[in-house]
Amino acid sequence: MQLSNEGTNVHEREPKFELITGCIGAPDLVVEILSPSNNRKELKLKFDVYEENGVKEYWIVSPESQTLQINVLVNHTYQSSRLYSHGDVVGSSVLPGYELNVSDIFEDGIRTSNQ
Repeated sequence: MQLSNEGTNVHEREPKFELITGCIGAPDLVVEILSPSNNRKELKLKFDVYEENGVKEYWIVSPESQTLQINVLVNHTYQSSRLYSHGDVVGSSVLPGYELNVSDIFEDGIRTSNQ
């Protein structure tokens, strides 16, 4: 979602914003959390669509198996990681310096910075 303030009148107190819907270009990263209703055909279709449209990373999170798979676009083709699970620490090629402990995805409750 993007907002445009092209309709702003300098003599008015409140700027007017126009809602512009849609996405221009592919996102760099898509994170999908699987649900029991996902099926292989649907996942294959999404995988192909994201790959064809240049999504640089496609993460697939499975709450059921508590795993994460990271697909990275290399020369217009996804290279799939191994399945990551509890205790593994992963990074992202599109978020330099970002690290995530896979265990944190599946923990119950909310952790605070003091814990």
